[in-house]
Amino acid sequence: MLVHGFTQTAGSWARVCSGLEDRFEVVTVELPGHGRSPMPEPAMGLFKAAEALARAGDAATYVGYSLGARHLLHLALQQPDLVARLVVVGAHPGIEDAEQRRQRLEADELLASEIERGGDDKVPEFVDAWLAGPLFAHLSQEQADRASRLSNTAAGLAASLRTAGTGTQAPLWDRLHELEMPVLVVVGESDDKFRPIAARTAELIGPNARLAVMAGAGHAACFERPDDFVFLLREFLTAGT
Repeated sequence: MLVHGFTQTAGSWARVCSGLEDRFEVVTVELPGHGRSPMPEPAMGLFKAAEALARAGDAATYVGYSLGARHLLHLALQQPDLVARLVVVGAHPGIEDAEQRRQRLEADELLASEIERGGDDKVPEFVDAWLAGPLFAHLSQEQADRASRLSNTAAGLAASLRTAGTGTQAPLWDRLHELEMPVLVVVGESDDKFRPIAARTAELIGPNARLAVMAGAGHAACFERPDDFVFLLREFLTAGT
């Protein structure tokens, strides 16, 4: 099961899917507030959203990018029996400092309100501003997959920020050692913000975790270098078989 990031949809995985479908059954989902998925309930939170993912995917290898990866960390901790293997790309286990977390919550609320005020007519403008940010400004048109992102609604994106933004997330660092399934932690070599986070994540999970730093890629490593990512996935999925 492949789980996308903020402003993306299931269609964002098209290149990765095409590299896996000859051998694996591949399922893509759309997170609450994205694409054709329903709006999240106001108090949904990441653990409840993870429950919905579990109902959709059942027992599987789960692969998540950014927002999707944060959902999957919650799923793997909540229902580890369903997660045969876990792959997280650009994942953040949570902001530890309470004041920084509060500031992020306020920033996410401001952004959500801004999206709502603009309405659906302003979604293209918001998506362009999002992609112009420091994590994504270097992406090519194909890597950015703008067209897929434009299928989202203003209300859906705002609700996602309010229910699943990083500011809403209780930190998971002290629980990472509970993950006993094989875990692949992926980060782009040029992703200066998330590279140390990924290294610490893998270290705290323990010997069942593998850190993969993808050369020539930034935060959206799986979409910047889809062929290399597929190679990593196929190797991880078939290890020991």
